Amino acid sequence: MLGKSRLKYIQSLGHKKQREQEGIFIAEGPKLAGELLATMAGQVLDVFAVQEWISQAAPLFPGHLMTTVTEDELARISQLATPNQVLVLLRIPEPVSSLETAGRVTLCLDTIQDPGNLGTIIRIADWFGITQLVCSPGTADQYNPKVVQSTMGSIARVQMLYTPLEEWLRANAATGLYAAALDGRPVGSIGKLEQGIIIIGNESKGIDPAIFSIVQHRITIPRIGEAESLNAAVAAGIILSHLT
Repeated sequence: MLGKSRLKYIQSLGHKKQREQEGIFIAEGPKLAGELLATMAGQVLDVFAVQEWISQAAPLFPGHLMTTVTEDELARISQLATPNQVLVLLRIPEPVSSLETAGRVTLCLDTIQDPGNLGTIIRIADWFGITQLVCSPGTADQYNPKVVQSTMGSIARVQMLYTPLEEWLRANAATGLYAAALDGRPVGSIGKLEQGIIIIGNESKGIDPAIFSIVQHRITIPRIGEAESLNAAVAAGIILSHLT
């Protein structure tokens, strides 16, 4: 049984300030919990789960402290609309301070603010073998519970650097900068990239004009119908399918 203070503490980790202060984030659900228990075992602090899940999972993940909670207790600590059997507390890894861009493809995000979009982009990057993302400071927090949930475990395999983009892009321009735009060269005509930085912009405003002023290549997904724009995660997936 969880005491009131413990309940309130876990609930508080839904807030960015508390996560940063404590250096802890939340992951929920059987699939995500299992993935992170396997890939981030050294970061796992606590596991709270219903008895059914613990009975099945405990033999698979020996050495981890697992606390049995009731459905009601799980609902009270969960960040999900529908709690799902297990909640894990993990230590936030040391932040990435730099990334090497030569000889690889890097995805760069300019103020992607929707947590679901960011999580999905991380998962898409992992699918296409992209192991590093660079994000503007205005991009959603990678440890937001909705982001973590949307990655479905890919957060453990994709490094993320948060930094002022214009300065960073200028320093790495020799790698090749490819910005998603409405008025660019069709992405299907570019061919596969050996190296390059692909920039995806904000959901409503697109890429900052200051960044557009330094990119060497504008690329676009040709529009056939009448839709005004594409979801940022969908656009990232289509672009990566052509360029990687």
